[in-house]
Amino acid sequence: MLAALGFTTIVLFLLLTMTKRVSVLIALVLIPVLAALAGGFGGELGEMILDGLGKVAPTGIMIAFAVLYFSLMIDAGLFDPLIRGILRLAKGDPLRIAVGTAVLTMCVALDGDGASTFLITISALLPVYRRLGMSPLVLSGVVCLGAGVMNLIPWGGPTARAMAALKLDSSQVFTPILPAMAAGMAWVLVASYLIGLRERRRLGTLPSGEVPADGAGERPLGEPLGGRATGDGPGTLRAPVRPAVTVFNLILTLALLAGLLLQVMPLPVLFVVGFAIALLVNHPSWDRQQELLERHAKSVVLVTTMIFAAGVFTGILTGTKMIGEMASAFVGVIPDSLGGHLPVLVAVTGMPLSLVFTPDAYYFGVLPVLAETVSGFGGAPAEVARAAILGQMTTGFPLSPLTASTFILVGMSGVQLGEHQRFIFKWAFATTLVMTAIALLTGAFSL
Repeated sequence: MLAALGFTTIVLFLLLTMTKRVSVLIALVLIPVLAALAGGFGGELGEMILDGLGKVAPTGIMIAFAVLYFSLMIDAGLFDPLIRGILRLAKGDPLRIAVGTAVLTMCVALDGDGASTFLITISALLPVYRRLGMSPLVLSGVVCLGAGVMNLIPWGGPTARAMAALKLDSSQVFTPILPAMAAGMAWVLVASYLIGLRERRRLGTLPSGEVPADGAGERPLGEPLGGRATGDGPGTLRAPVRPAVTVFNLILTLALLAGLLLQVMPLPVLFVVGFAIALLVNHPSWDRQQELLERHAKSVVLVTTMIFAAGVFTGILTGTKMIGEMASAFVGVIPDSLGGHLPVLVAVTGMPLSLVFTPDAYYFGVLPVLAETVSGFGGAPAEVARAAILGQMTTGFPLSPLTASTFILVGMSGVQLGEHQRFIFKWAFATTLVMTAIALLTGAFSL
């Protein structure tokens, strides 16, 4: 009975969200509530929801302050010197431009927001690509690779969803796959080199060996990138660059990332403290601080409300024991020879399934069942979470028609979605395969 109710809940969730009959937020809250009432758990509903909310609270806090922190740094122009350095080092060589595009994308993608990553990188580099006659597919493709691998960061959507759905923290999901992510980043550089080499053979290099003299890709240091700043009016957050503040921002960001890797404090604490310090230094006045918070409030609210709604969903499914019963039923139909290999199968299929499942449908609807199934075979749910984020809406999200940011990428680049998918799919899938191989070698999950 509970297994059937659980499968019905998940199927309804998938159908309603994939067909856009209701918003994901409503589906995450109301469908499990109705299921719990139908199963006779009305008296325990409040306790189960509070338990679920409490378990995802650290993840929601971390995401909120991480988005605010990196958005502030981008607004402050921390990455401007990197952008100009890449353009100067490229010197009219398509191969260098392609590799520089990958490096820039991976740096900008630290804020965990695919849309802003595409806005910044495409607006900064498209004029250079046009001036050199490079294919816009190279631009959209290389940006896709860089943004995809960086979407594994714990404040990015997929990893945050995986942690929220299975009530895990970053040390259980993200830290064990750091070697695999590093290998994925290295592969992105190799892939961008090979793509750039092919483009260099097609075009050659500029005889002068210099960045185009018509100013393509160049802009005054204080001018906004890709719409990130608010403009030139009195409300702009993009002030003239102050070298001392820029140096401070760089040191603070490096210290924050080092603290993240060394786990000196829980991630939510690191980002709460880091953002407060950065906000005080970059915007000392109360008015400017409020302006920044209002500017980025929409992004923060959209992400955090989804995480807390996921807490309701998983809290009810766990509290009613539906997840456990579904897993038992699922285990009964999976051959014993296949169950032990489930993490690898999840890793390999995750990227292609990004074209079919929305991240919410996969991580909140499918992943909990897979995790419980692995538990039935003696495995750890965290292994399935690690496997899933190696492809599902990470390397796969910039190709998926189910994410709005994909259309920002192809629209700004001036390419068709189908062309973009055909051009970069094999490279993106190879990123997942490389990371899966390294994850197996380093013990992030077993074969």
